[in-house]
Amino acid sequence: MGNRLSKITTRTGDGGSTGLGDGSRVQKTDARIAAIGDVDEANSAIGVLLTCSLSKNVREMLADIQHSMFDLGGELSIPGWAAITDAHVLRLETYSQTLNADLPPLKDFILPGGSVAAAHAHMARTISRRAERSVWALHAATPVNPPVMLYLNRLSDLLFILCRVINRDANVPDVLWQKNRAQPTTE
Repeated sequence: MGNRLSKITTRTGDGGSTGLGDGSRVQKTDARIAAIGDVDEANSAIGVLLTCSLSKNVREMLADIQHSMFDLGGELSIPGWAAITDAHVLRLETYSQTLNADLPPLKDFILPGGSVAAAHAHMARTISRRAERSVWALHAATPVNPPVMLYLNRLSDLLFILCRVINRDANVPDVLWQKNRAQPTTE
């Protein structure tokens, strides 16, 4: 990075535009800014998850993901530049396979919750899904490097698996959806 931020309040965005990494400016309502913001929010949610008690391996995996998410946001901020590759996607797939290997088969839908850490992982998962949708919306207007969308899709899958692992390791059952539970009555 050639530029270092020494002044955070610049007032350059006061008119509703913001600068991209290539020096160009776009409106803050631009699909690119929405996608960058959702990716940043997903990364922040992973940061909140990292404040929980987690195994060393999970912490290292999430730290790796945070760095890749920062790269992904950087890629979105510099049109035409690619940082995320198929190797990033493959790494998430490998993490998922490793974490899922010793989980019991899933027989029911799971509601977000269980332990506090799993609930935070569910939040990160849903925000990652929104980030993926935002990037697809951007892609509809201007091409985005395909591994970016794949990465976000695999990330949400991985975070779902991680929710189950976290609950299992904490000895907290997943919250299972009850298909035939009694419906509320009106009186």
